[in-house]
Amino acid sequence: MNDPGYFVGWGTLSLINAGLAQSKGRSGLLWWLFSLFLGPLATLLIVVLPKVPSLP
Repeated sequence: MNDPGYFVGWGTLSLINAGLAQSKGRSGLLWWLFSLFLGPLATLLIVVLPKVPSLP
């Protein structure tokens, strides 16, 4: 767990999750923070949750 590659991968995943969340109309910052703690589970949640409808 002290391998620097592990932390780089986890950080990269959190940034990807933030982008995914924003593309679905959700808060990128909030999902970035969730992703730092939840990692791949946050990715699953973002993919499974429906897109937020935009206001007219």
